Amino acid sequence: MTIDVTAYRAEFPITERYAFLSHAAVSPISRRVQAAVQAYLDRAAREPFLAVFPQVMAQFAELKQRLARLINAASPDEIVLMPNTAAGINTAAVSLPLRPGDNVLVLDGDYPANVYPWQQLAYRGVLVKVVPQHKGGLDLDLLVRRIDHRTRVIALSTAMFATGFRNDLAAVGQICRERGIYFVVDAIQTLGAFPLDVQAWHIDMLACGSQKWLLSTPGSGFLYVRRELIRDLVPGAYVGAASSVSGQNYLDYNLTLPETAERFTLGTPNVANNLALLAAVTMLQEVGIEWIERQINTLVAALIDDLRERGYQLAADTAPEHRSGIVVALVDNPNAVSHRLNEAGIVVTPRGAGVRIAPHFYNTLAEVLRVGEALDAATK
Repeated sequence: MTIDVTAYRAEFPITERYAFLSHAAVSPISRRVQAAVQAYLDRAAREPFLAVFPQVMAQFAELKQRLARLINAASPDEIVLMPNTAAGINTAAVSLPLRPGDNVLVLDGDYPANVYPWQQLAYRGVLVKVVPQHKGGLDLDLLVRRIDHRTRVIALSTAMFATGFRNDLAAVGQICRERGIYFVVDAIQTLGAFPLDVQAWHIDMLACGSQKWLLSTPGSGFLYVRRELIRDLVPGAYVGAASSVSGQNYLDYNLTLPETAERFTLGTPNVANNLALLAAVTMLQEVGIEWIERQINTLVAALIDDLRERGYQLAADTAPEHRSGIVVALVDNPNAVSHRLNEAGIVVTPRGAGVRIAPHFYNTLAEVLRVGEALDAATK
């Protein structure tokens, strides 16, 4: 299949001014996302919400279907919309049936959204054990050595936000399945850029926000819960009218939770941001995640080769199986260097000990090759 990247670049007005290479932070929105939100706001400004409500519910159903397809979930019933990644990870942490003395393995250098919710379980006597990082990411041998008879959860990100190392989720999922360990995943740093398969990788719960590789507005996301797991979960710390099977029978007071991920819905959703996410995911699936993966891999490979030729050290092992859409070049004073690049019209982000470069499918080879030149000018 041939994709006209030029046509999709036209969807992103930011390309008129910047080489935007910071999709691991907060991505720019497309004209389609802007139009979807504006269409809802225009209608909501002219009609009562009860008139708009049926269409919104139909769009939410479509969004859940598309998200289920994006991660190869068995059913949209395994998807519940969330405001962000952290909300999903917190839901997993308080819902899994953990007991005093159990432990959770997390990876050193992971984002706090996938660490703090587990540390918070200390009040329940649950211990967090940190697996050392190796070459910027997960070493399976180190992980296995940290597992003991009280390990109940492994919580892991698909890729490391500060190094770009893509973790081997399929291997971790197999380890969890063999040992009866829950596998919880933060997918925000690869979903929308790389294929993901919750069934093949034996993932029990997965959370993802909207504002990075999914190319949508901040403030929406989702949680996946494997259907067979739902009955084992502890009722969440929070419930609302929408958490009950009674739905809109507000005076029924029937707190019976549905046998789907919708048990974790609290109440009024963020309509505009969820419709933005629907427009963004629709475009990504129109392009095709497999094609997007190939395009990003091509850009990242060129970027890595150019930076190495210029003498830059990178933050992670760059073997093809560990590459994500993120490359971190180590520099002195990353904040100042990133600022210099931004002034030159190249949007990157300081992270850890370096400058983080993260192209998406609509970026060009010329844009990523500008990075090395700009780094040379900013650092030498």
